[in-house]
Amino acid sequence: MPETENEWRRVSLPGGRSCWRSALRIPARDGVLLIADVYADRPDPSPGPVLLERTPYGRREARGSDGALGGENPPAPQTAAEVFTRGGYRVVRQDCRGRGDSEGTFVKYLNEATDGYDTVEWIAEQPWCDGRVATMGVSYSAHAQAALASLGTPHLAAMFLDSGGFASAYEAGTRMGGAFELKQATWAFHRAKLSETVRADPTLRATLDSEDLAAWFTRMPWRRGASPLRFVPEYEDYLLEQWENGAFGPYWQQPGIYARGYYDAFPDVPSLHMSSWYDPYIRTATENFRELGRKKNSPAYLVLGPWTHGRRSDSFAGDVDFGPDARLDGSLAESYAAMRLSWFDAHLAPDGMAEPPPPVRYFLMGGGSGRCTAEGRLDHGGHWCTAASWPPEETQIVTFTLGATGTLSQRAPESSPPFLEYDFDPRDPVPTLGGQVTSGEPVMSGGAFHQHPDARFFGVTEPHLPLDSRPDVLVFQTPPLTEALAVAGPVSVRLTVSSSAPDTDFTIKLVDVHPPSADYPQGFAMNLTDGILRCRYRDSFSDPEPMVPGETYEITVEAPDTANLFLVGHRIRLDVSSSNFPRFDLNSNTGGTEVGERRKAVATNRVHMGGRSWLTLPVLGRKGTPHA
Repeated sequence: MPETENEWRRVSLPGGRSCWRSALRIPARDGVLLIADVYADRPDPSPGPVLLERTPYGRREARGSDGALGGENPPAPQTAAEVFTRGGYRVVRQDCRGRGDSEGTFVKYLNEATDGYDTVEWIAEQPWCDGRVATMGVSYSAHAQAALASLGTPHLAAMFLDSGGFASAYEAGTRMGGAFELKQATWAFHRAKLSETVRADPTLRATLDSEDLAAWFTRMPWRRGASPLRFVPEYEDYLLEQWENGAFGPYWQQPGIYARGYYDAFPDVPSLHMSSWYDPYIRTATENFRELGRKKNSPAYLVLGPWTHGRRSDSFAGDVDFGPDARLDGSLAESYAAMRLSWFDAHLAPDGMAEPPPPVRYFLMGGGSGRCTAEGRLDHGGHWCTAASWPPEETQIVTFTLGATGTLSQRAPESSPPFLEYDFDPRDPVPTLGGQVTSGEPVMSGGAFHQHPDARFFGVTEPHLPLDSRPDVLVFQTPPLTEALAVAGPVSVRLTVSSSAPDTDFTIKLVDVHPPSADYPQGFAMNLTDGILRCRYRDSFSDPEPMVPGETYEITVEAPDTANLFLVGHRIRLDVSSSNFPRFDLNSNTGGTEVGERRKAVATNRVHMGGRSWLTLPVLGRKGTPHA
């Protein structure tokens, strides 16, 4: 029989353990019922602190981002909940509006502020809650936490935001540098297939199953009624609304996708912000940590690992392994669940039952053997570091000038030639090879990869030659380093550019070039971080302005933070181009609309030399790792 509200049932767990669960029907302010489960260590528990997780993925579904626990990878929701209930907490897992069993229509991100607020305040009034409701969760569940905090939810007690919690969705996670992140398109398609509308209609389910999503990526940009979501209009509508809103305006300033505009309203509560070097939400985590730490009296914490999105139990990302210490499990805590329990105890338990962690814990990649592991991955290595701030207080900004002969140097710039130019053809874009990507399958996956495409990657054709052989990729690199150099923080490139087009893109990618070895006779060009700027937004995201063909402009292209030790013999490399597809949507070079444009044009783009273009890196000083 289906569970009824306020009926407690015992839930069996591995090893003979158990916990208790009861169904909840929580009313939102518009009357929609949001369905949830509450877990406790006994039926009808006495009042205690509650940990809330709101999810669009099914409140009773296991997720890979929940990590490994007790032999389960991923653990069932009740297995993870029991860790907290045994520690004296009640755990509530709720289906977001229009997802799982909850009523209403799902609109990605934009209902989570009010629904989350209403949920917290309802929970605070229940007999098993002592008035304190803390939040936790990964990815969308982190976005949902920041959303409800944006409204100043009175009974919010603490937040553990992992891989999400939009500081500004316009600048990281949905768009970057004005370009649209196409993981939003793949996410929408996969979630539509699992929506209640599709699951209830066998014909519609068969229709979506027959769509070739990868083929649709060859028909960019999509148009209304001409997309793989055309038969599920509610998903097509919200996706194309995100995509169509190219300029930063009221749409992007709503609670739930713009914490930056609501920090003053956030409750003054402890917060922990986690992300990873191959995750789309590094900028979000670092900004939320910095601003909440600055604006509030309660402590803020930051954890940055070497993983892909939510894969903190892995030691690798893509084709690169960072060593056994890279796993959260056994390095930062016994398990992800144990880490969260200890953190909540430090801030919610009577008399502070646990010690709080250092303000910043980050993984400095690099230092490995450079050999190929038994699993076929590059041994890049790395180790955990602590700091009081981010970037670490000992970093120094170092400038590397781009030279016309492909040099990257701290010395005086070369005088000639005055520029390098290439043709950017949006019909033949530079393919995405890893990076800060999630939810991109089947067209892209995140992580670190040799920047030499093979048949695994979308959009590549034979012969499979390295990206630096393409005429539309400008490559700048140092000589082999004679001293190790470590960077930790954001990456920025100042370019002086011109174009034959009224609008075009410029992309950057920072690469650690391993020298040739017995295992990698061509070396291994490992991507670290990358960024993009759509030139119509060069001066303002709010007020786009076309370029004048042939006119020179100074632009800044930023890439999310990274932390990497470049060993002796390695090279620091910067790639500059105009596309990174399918991670970002393609600029048609016509100056037309970003959704529905039917024309594409070739742009001749120039990057001007002679000291007019440079890379800045946050280099760890002598207190940290030595640098050149």
